[in-house]
Amino acid sequence: MSLVNLAHVCSHMQNASKARLGLTSIPVSKLHVNLMLGLQKEGFISSVTLGSTTPPKPILLQSQPAPELLEAMADKLESEPWNAYPTPEGAKPPLGGENVYAVAVPENPAKRRLWLGLKYWNNEPVLKHMQLVSKPTRRIWLTSEDLGKITRTRQSSFVKGLTRPGECMFLTTDRGVLEARECVERRIGGMALCRVWG
Repeated sequence: MSLVNLAHVCSHMQNASKARLGLTSIPVSKLHVNLMLGLQKEGFISSVTLGSTTPPKPILLQSQPAPELLEAMADKLESEPWNAYPTPEGAKPPLGGENVYAVAVPENPAKRRLWLGLKYWNNEPVLKHMQLVSKPTRRIWLTSEDLGKITRTRQSSFVKGLTRPGECMFLTTDRGVLEARECVERRIGGMALCRVWG
C-alpha cells in the first residue's frame, strides 16, 4: 500500500472539485477502488467506473446503483461474476454494431483508470477537502477505543476529532476500507488513511 499515491489522489480530488469538474480519473489500485466505493457509499461522489484513458460513455455513468444496493450487488456478483456488466434486455446495438453498454477495460494495467463522478449541491462541491491522516513516514494505527473518542469530537493518538458536519475518516482494516463510525460499531481498529469533509 503506497500512501504517496494516496496523497496524490487526495490533492487531485480537491483540485478537481475546486475546478468544478463533473468527471475525473485516478490510477487504479485495490486501495483506491475500495476508498472510492466508500466515498460513494457516504455520498461524496456520484459514480465509480473502471475504464481506459478515455472517459466512459455517459449512459454508463447514469446507470450506477444506489449505495444501499451495493452490498446486495456484491453478494450476487460473488456467486455470479458474469453479471458484472449485464446488457439490458431489449437493448440493441446501434447501427455501427457497437454495444453502448460494453466497457472497454485495457489488458495493460498501466492504462486502466478509475473514473469518478463528482457531486455538487447548491453550486458548491460536496467534497471540498480530502486530507491524508497517516503519512508515508508516520503511519497512525487506531484502536476501536481511540475511534470512539474521535467520532465523539475528542482528540486521540495525535488525531483530532471529527468536528465538522458530515466529516468522515476512512481506515484500512483487516475487513477492508471502512469509515470510522462503522469501525466503532464493529469494534475493530486499523490504520487511518484520510479524512473527508465538504
